[in-house]
Amino acid sequence: MDLKSNEPFWLLKNGLMATYPSLKSDENCDVLIIGGGITGSLIAHQMIKDGYQTILIDKRELCNGSTSATTSMLQYEIDVPLYELIEKIGKKGAVGSYKICSEAIDIIETLVGKIRSDAGFKRKKSLYFASKKKDIEWLKKEYEARKNAGFEVQWLNADQVLKKFGFENTYGGILSKQGASIDAFQFAHELFQHNVKKGLKIFDKTEMVEVEHHKGFNIVKVDSGFQIKARKIIYCIGYESKTLLKENFVNLKSTYAVVSEVDKDKFKNIAGTLVWNTDDPYLYMRTTDDGRLLIGGGDEDFYDAEKRDALLNKKEKEIVKNLKKIKPDYHFYPDFVWAGTFGETKDGLPYIGEHQKFRNSYFVLGFGGNGITFSVAGMEMASLFMKGKKHPLSRYFKFGR
Repeated sequence: MDLKSNEPFWLLKNGLMATYPSLKSDENCDVLIIGGGITGSLIAHQMIKDGYQTILIDKRELCNGSTSATTSMLQYEIDVPLYELIEKIGKKGAVGSYKICSEAIDIIETLVGKIRSDAGFKRKKSLYFASKKKDIEWLKKEYEARKNAGFEVQWLNADQVLKKFGFENTYGGILSKQGASIDAFQFAHELFQHNVKKGLKIFDKTEMVEVEHHKGFNIVKVDSGFQIKARKIIYCIGYESKTLLKENFVNLKSTYAVVSEVDKDKFKNIAGTLVWNTDDPYLYMRTTDDGRLLIGGGDEDFYDAEKRDALLNKKEKEIVKNLKKIKPDYHFYPDFVWAGTFGETKDGLPYIGEHQKFRNSYFVLGFGGNGITFSVAGMEMASLFMKGKKHPLSRYFKFGR
């Protein structure tokens, strides 16, 4: 599956950060991770930390799937509002899911310091504003739900939003203290390099073609004809899980993003804030660590890469037009435009855990706007699974829920 198109900013910004060999001999390990994006890098870090002999494979070069196309906005907010998620799955699961995403941002910050990352991690607030007058009622309901759950939030009226951020034509919104941004492409590569020094084996351009399930272990055969014997497999294949799992558990979407030329002065009033609105699909934006404005939105159902890419010019104009509604004084100079793939689940939650058709295996599939923070949650959950333990949120993230 083609998970990105045109010129993803992070791929061009960072270039070829590292190369790894393809598999050229049979191997044995405790844990085989399939998928070399941001999720695979986080799970590999946890497995190495826990002392497991770990191998990771990817059919591409590392991070060249959806990780190169991510907007890397680190939010605790899930695509399904908290008050609505409470109605769907109950208060315990809903608040727990929001809190595990909030904690994930703190974990990433700690990890950034530990490996001395240069991936531009920056703490930010998050503004979720009403784009239509009719949205005020439910957005205030969402504000109360978050406040009652213990999150540090503030309600801003339209005048306050205008004064603080210079956004016109809004109807107020929720300002959250917890949030951050990062270059996930660079961060994932840094994690890989850190853990290779600690014993992680990586083989890129190595594609799984068959899995044999045995009692207590699996044999994975790859396209080069060699095989890997692993006690456990952890699938970190994101949206490509759609091709492996036949049930309809996620709807694939194409999202479009545009990044401006460098202009630190123009965007300094939102440099410390992640911004998104109540439109459907919603508009979202953040600044980059080198002083650009990144804006995304215009989501469409994913059919195939050709149809997705044919919309790039149209979506660029649509996104810039939506920016003009709230910032009519901005003259936005696009530098890069691209499309990426993401997935929507019925409750906005990930799929993390076992699947009945895959023995000796776990899946860590972060979906929606919280793919990265859900993957961080997957680190703790995978660590517990390997020890035969459960996580309090396992029932909410499991297949067949």
